[in-house]
Amino acid sequence: MITFGRAASEADLNQILALQRANLPGNLSSEEKKKEGFVTVPHTFDILKAMNDACPHIVAKNDGIVIGYALCMHPKFADEIEVLRPMFDEIFALNPKIENYIVMGQICIAKAFRGQGIFRQLYQTMQKGIRPEFGQIITEVDAENTRSVRAHYAVGFANLTTYRFGNQDWKVIQLK
Repeated sequence: MITFGRAASEADLNQILALQRANLPGNLSSEEKKKEGFVTVPHTFDILKAMNDACPHIVAKNDGIVIGYALCMHPKFADEIEVLRPMFDEIFALNPKIENYIVMGQICIAKAFRGQGIFRQLYQTMQKGIRPEFGQIITEVDAENTRSVRAHYAVGFANLTTYRFGNQDWKVIQLK
């Protein structure tokens, strides 16, 4: 049975990192990346734990094993992960300013569990868990990660802005 909740232990964080490593671009074929999607940013245990301490990550578990996650990233971590700094620059530059938000720092579901509604449920669990402290979720998606772009639009995300960085186009999107 799949359950949804907050990351509550070092074991949860280590399982998130293992699932993350399995889905980084360097560990997937070109065909897998196009068909299944991928995650872009590798995290260290220390930064993942610090982020979790500020706002616990959302996890999906099957028989106690993490099979999906949505990372919660408080804006105070804007300078902690270099590759995400341009996204925060874009968010900070928006007019009118966006306040009262959390960044969903990365979402991933184990391959064997995709297509079962876990993506949607992770976001629903996140929305419930962040309120009333945060009113919306912002994230960015590599425009070439078409599976992820489609999935985010399907759960209600809308475009905020698109920017180019590192020879890639990034969509900054929000869920209210």
